[in-house]
Amino acid sequence: MHELSLTEKILRLVLEQAGNHKAAKITRIKLVIGDLSGIIPACVEQYFGLIAAGTIAAGAKLEFQRSKAELYCPVCEESFEKRPADFNCPRCGSLAQLTESGRECFVESIEVD
Repeated sequence: MHELSLTEKILRLVLEQAGNHKAAKITRIKLVIGDLSGIIPACVEQYFGLIAAGTIAAGAKLEFQRSKAELYCPVCEESFEKRPADFNCPRCGSLAQLTESGRECFVESIEVD
């Protein structure tokens, strides 16, 4: 359900940016979503289709780029890509710590006419 408020924020942001550039139509929006963000792209697409109706963003294509989660091992002092359902360091087996990588969600770019 948090995708609705997120999608509203995305729409406000892209409309503001398009307005700043006096664009007549938003044709494409590229989003980066981390694997640990808890955001479901299909929900964002569905909400976007509903709330963008009647705006210059109606019909814009949404593109999603997933970013991998990264963990940090305090014992080995190295970062590594998180494996599914595993928070342990692949080298020493210690419990690793979450980093910011993989939790992000942002608009990378928009294309306008």
